[in-house]
Amino acid sequence: MQPVTRYAKSGDIHIAYQLFGDGPINLVLAPYFVSNIEVYWEHPEVARWLLRLGSFARVAMFDKRGTGMSDRVPELPGLDQRMDDLRAVMDAANMEHAALLGASEGASLAALFAATYPARSRALILYGGFAQFSSWLPTDKDLSEFLAYIDQAWGSGGSMAGGGEAVFFPSLANDPAAQQWMGRFERLGASPAAATELMRMNSQIDISNVLPTIRIPTLVVHRTGDRAINVEGGRYLAEHISGARYVELPGIDHPPFFGDNADLIADTIEEFLTGVRAPVIADRVLATVLFTDIVGSTEKAAALGDRRWHDLFDAHHATIRRNLDRFRGHEVKTTGDGVLATFDGPARGVRCACAIAEEVRSLGIEIRAGLHTGECEMSDDDVGGIAVHIGARVAALAGAGEVLVSSTVKELVAGSALRFGDRGARSLKGVPGEWRIFAVER
Repeated sequence: MQPVTRYAKSGDIHIAYQLFGDGPINLVLAPYFVSNIEVYWEHPEVARWLLRLGSFARVAMFDKRGTGMSDRVPELPGLDQRMDDLRAVMDAANMEHAALLGASEGASLAALFAATYPARSRALILYGGFAQFSSWLPTDKDLSEFLAYIDQAWGSGGSMAGGGEAVFFPSLANDPAAQQWMGRFERLGASPAAATELMRMNSQIDISNVLPTIRIPTLVVHRTGDRAINVEGGRYLAEHISGARYVELPGIDHPPFFGDNADLIADTIEEFLTGVRAPVIADRVLATVLFTDIVGSTEKAAALGDRRWHDLFDAHHATIRRNLDRFRGHEVKTTGDGVLATFDGPARGVRCACAIAEEVRSLGIEIRAGLHTGECEMSDDDVGGIAVHIGARVAALAGAGEVLVSSTVKELVAGSALRFGDRGARSLKGVPGEWRIFAVER
């Protein structure tokens, strides 16, 4: 559930802002060149990252005048007026002091505010930032191409992967949902005319002379392969702010909430502000998932009648649970006429599936089973992630009495004396690429 959008008054202008989190530190997010504080929450990865900040801070984020949910204005603001907006949000949120987190263009704003109002600035974090606009679009040609994108295709989401020369999060270039979200973010962040005017104003940014005057603790974070803001922009910031700590991480995406090290970025910020990192919660682990299912259960139930089928079904489940205990498996849940279970070792999972398949035959039924090993998202009463989907798809390919495994499982049990027959490459519904499937030979 996204936070309530409120309004702060900056002169005669209403500035939209949100408050979330209950940590002991006040933290203000200085926005990108366009933003919409409500659209942020519509993407699960962005929402998850913001909530991560809220786990250790009381966070305020806002839309600059002329963008997002804030008032439209006849003339878009320079950095001095944007500082007024940031200060108005702090006042409305009862933040006498706050750490400032500026990303991209917001880094320039946050740095200028920290130099101008050091008494109100507890600390400064600059992510993917720059002192001079040339770190973003280094030539007039680059700027012209991005302005042409705004004029011709703004709202399409193309800037995420190469509209003009702005490449914001190329790792999601082939994700239609991400592009749809980015298109909505563009449209509700600013009109094409406003975005054009903002870019022209941004092209004049140069806070190089301001950096040596910053006297508060500063953290600079940048991704080495950032395709939007050159990493040299981050290195320059760190070199010219006295005592700044510089952290450079791998990656090609510009926003902090996308990319493989998004969690590490949040961890780095938390450690800088609090002195400690949150303990690692083992919610993502490597596990082997097993799916089982009774073959022809509907026909069998119809032939036996409700009472006899119920008794048979209980015996089937008892057999499964006995073998899960034997092979150190964990029953996650029942799935119709079967179960979903996890194992901390793939060989035990395979042997458990084979034992179940053998024993239920004495009950007059056959099962199909499928296994896959991969990273799983663990919770108290469920398990998720792509590995679970793959396991389910592998199981769906099995025939009566068969135990099928993915190539991942086969490779991990090398040397275990388990034998497999190659079933060839298969397409798994909803899973990219082709997967080699193998049948356990018993």
